[in-house]
Order: sequence, then C-alpha cells, then structure tokens
Amino acid sequence: MSGGWGLTPGGVRLSVLGDSCVSVQFADVIDPVVNEQCVAVADVVMRRVVHGVRDVVTTYNAVTVHFDPSLVESATILRELRSLADDPPRISRAGSRTIDIPVNYGGEFGPDLPAVAEFARCSEADVVRLHSGTRYRVYMLGFLPGFAYMGSVDARIAMPRLDTPRLRVAAGSVAIAAHQTGIYPCDTPGGWRILGRTSTRLFDATRPEPFFLRAGDQVSFVPA
Repeated sequence: MSGGWGLTPGGVRLSVLGDSCVSVQFADVIDPVVNEQCVAVADVVMRRVVHGVRDVVTTYNAVTVHFDPSLVESATILRELRSLADDPPRISRAGSRTIDIPVNYGGEFGPDLPAVAEFARCSEADVVRLHSGTRYRVYMLGFLPGFAYMGSVDARIAMPRLDTPRLRVAAGSVAIAAHQTGIYPCDTPGGWRILGRTSTRLFDATRPEPFFLRAGDQVSFVPA
C-alpha cells in the first residue's frame, strides 16, 4: 500500500497516514468487544518492540502506530498489522485493571449536578447514584495528557455537553458529555457537564508511568 485505505479479507481497514504513521481500524462503531481487540493488538505490537516504532495508540476502534521513517518503512509496519488483523491475538483480561476513584459530587465541585438532575427529572442524589453505579470502560486517552474517554453513561443522565465551553475547568473535575464520562487531568477550558471532583492525579510526568489510566481499564466512581 502506498497510501489511502485498504481492506483485508476480513473487512479490517489499513491505512498509511503521512510518512510516519499507519493505522488499522476494526469497525465503525464504539463497542467494548471491538475496543478489546484494539487493546490486544496494541499490546502485541508494543511487546514485539519493532525497531523504529515510536508510539502505539489505541482509540475506540483502531490502533495507530507512529514510527521513525528513517529506521523502518511503512510497509513493514503494515505487514505486521495485516498479520494481526488476519490472525487476531487472543483477548486476555489477565492484565486488565479495576480502579476505584473517589469523587466529591455536587456543590462547588459539581456545578452542573443540578442541571443534570433537571435534565433527568430526578434528584441530585439519583444522578450521583446513577453515575457512580456504573463501571466504565476506558476506551482511549486523548484531548489532554491522561484524559480518559470512558463509557457508557446511563441514558437517563446522558446530558449533552455545554453549548459554550467554560474558560477554566479545574483539574480533577469529573464530567459527562452524553454517553461519555471523563476526568480533566489539568486546569483547562472544557465543555463537559461537571458532576464532581476527585483528588486522583490522572497525569504526573514525574511518575514512571505518567498516565494513571490506560485503555481497557475498568473504572468505578465512589462518592467520597
């Protein structure tokens, strides 16, 4: 492949993205099983330590490999991804993690809790119960270092994001946007509905592993 999209016999899409990036996309859906396959493929690529590979990124339904074109050709990476697409690695949950994250809901920490309760036609306590009563899958990291896109939020409280984003959202803010939930890892502008705040640090460059969460984790929010 010299560029553009290509399909494997199984319908998996392979793509060359510029001169230093290739991607394999398994489906056009957001689905836990598809994401598990992405996590498995990314894990295999990272463990094989292909010379010249800089980073392997898991998204909702794809795996993107960034590489140094002076050290390895895109065709080499594509062959690796095509092999994994044709013979998918066994999905193993042995390395999966279940993580509890404490949250102070409402008040100054959760300014959008009343609006979400009004949207759901329930009490604020019900919103907290519905949000904390679900175990969420981390599908991917993006937007900011350590920001984890998690799902799925109970449909009753799945309120869309703000029409106009805030200029500042405090680090640790736990928020929802429709069926997704996430935690802001640093002070930043943002338009998600803020339900509470956690003291858990999602990103710390001084740690051996800077990101607290990774794709495939299972997260439960615990009212503090």
